[in-house]
Amino acid sequence: MAKTNCWDRFKKFYLESNDFDFSIDVSKVDFSEKWLKDFEGTFKDALKDMKALVKGAVANPDEERMVGHYWLRNTASAPKAELKDVIEKTNKSVVAFTKKVLSGKCQGSDGNFENLLLVGIGGSALGPQFIDQALRPAAKGLSAYFLDNTDPDGIDRVLGDLKGQLGKTLVVVISKSGGTKETRNGMLEVENAYKKAKLVLGEHAVAVTGEGSQLFQKATDDNWVEIFPMWDWVGGRTSVMSAVGLLPAALSGYKIQDLLEGAKEMDKWTMSASLKRNPAALLSAMWYFAGNGKGEKDMVILPYKDRLELFSKYLQQLIMESIGKAEDLDGKTVNQGIAVYGNKGSTDQHAYIQQLRDGLHNFFVTFIEVKKSRQGRSMNVENGATTGDYLEGFFLGTRKALGDSGRQSITLSVDEVNEKTVGRLIALFERAVGYYASYVNINAYHQPGVEAGKKAAQLVLELQQDAVKTLKACKKAMSAPELAKKMSRSDETETLFKLLSYLSANSQSGVKVDGKVAGPRTKYICK
Repeated sequence: MAKTNCWDRFKKFYLESNDFDFSIDVSKVDFSEKWLKDFEGTFKDALKDMKALVKGAVANPDEERMVGHYWLRNTASAPKAELKDVIEKTNKSVVAFTKKVLSGKCQGSDGNFENLLLVGIGGSALGPQFIDQALRPAAKGLSAYFLDNTDPDGIDRVLGDLKGQLGKTLVVVISKSGGTKETRNGMLEVENAYKKAKLVLGEHAVAVTGEGSQLFQKATDDNWVEIFPMWDWVGGRTSVMSAVGLLPAALSGYKIQDLLEGAKEMDKWTMSASLKRNPAALLSAMWYFAGNGKGEKDMVILPYKDRLELFSKYLQQLIMESIGKAEDLDGKTVNQGIAVYGNKGSTDQHAYIQQLRDGLHNFFVTFIEVKKSRQGRSMNVENGATTGDYLEGFFLGTRKALGDSGRQSITLSVDEVNEKTVGRLIALFERAVGYYASYVNINAYHQPGVEAGKKAAQLVLELQQDAVKTLKACKKAMSAPELAKKMSRSDETETLFKLLSYLSANSQSGVKVDGKVAGPRTKYICK
């Protein structure tokens, strides 16, 4: 790319919305104009696929399901009247319930609710977490806390922060199937905490789940405060515009209608039939070009705003879970995917920017620029420059330095971070993921690897139970190989060694190290 033509190239490949403050610049990706023109046909086919998806075609063939997250912010696009009605009914119930909570008509055992404790995992937690970090402290609602793992220490830390406040804490448990173990475990830990505080969880709990699920049944049986629906046609990683994200956002005091409106505006723009006038088409085309359609380069997300720090983690799930697939739609092994990582600027001026500029060229960068520094005026910290001026300087300097080193980058620019901006950003990347999936002929809406991981974890837990039972029955110390032989599970010797080491570190298991021999020869006993 000739440096003397940078401005001319910028003008050609800079796209700005006519309706709201949002722009994308792909000029620093070194595709040729001929390549972009040739790619038009690929995009046209993807656009046909997208139109069919929005109209209700089976876009997730593995599960024979429609994919309807676009309907959530534009109910008129839903292919059936009953779908439109159920979305609108749910949104109205979210608003009505929020008013009851924030007005004090719905209270906890110790008075008005002041805190929100969300229990979920993956998209059921990460979307609400991202929205909360991006928009707080603009809200005047509940203070949000999150349990998003089955880590006992992490659970203790969060519950410790809420010590003495459970009677004023509304618990929102989110799980479509109700059988997700991490969420189930978190719920049981919270329920135990309420019991210890001599409180009833059901009087402080709300479920967001599928009708008839295990969680639905528990919430019904225990008379929880409210139950909101999740639907089969909305995947967890694209569920943030459903009750999954809207309920905690509303309870936190954020303007959920603006969130939906921002997404709807972006959805309209990203259905443009022109590749050069469609931001999601351009964005996904750059992913394809940079990675040669095979994910050969990593995607680095660099938002220059603390509020957007979690966006890279949010996109990591959205993109990697959607695109990381072993097989394409024809059953051919393709091992598709794009590795996504990132943090925030200018923090990364002091972290991995050094390698991005001078090290292995195995990535492309997506910068996110937020032009408004803060609400109100800023003080000068040096010669007429503010802290915000420095942040912008670091962004532009890094962008130029990477370009001078031949490193490719995309830049998204917005005026400020608010509900509409957040909605637009989420919608942009959701659409880009859909287009990219069509380019490489994969199913972006299932997650067989995740399901395989869950099954493998269950098998490990069953192995653990058998190991403890066998060790206890033997009444003598055994090493992992000896135990594996006794159980006729020599194929699992390594896993048994790791399990015994873990169990011996937790006294309640009853498993103890016997003797002083370390490593694989260590012997364990259980009495």
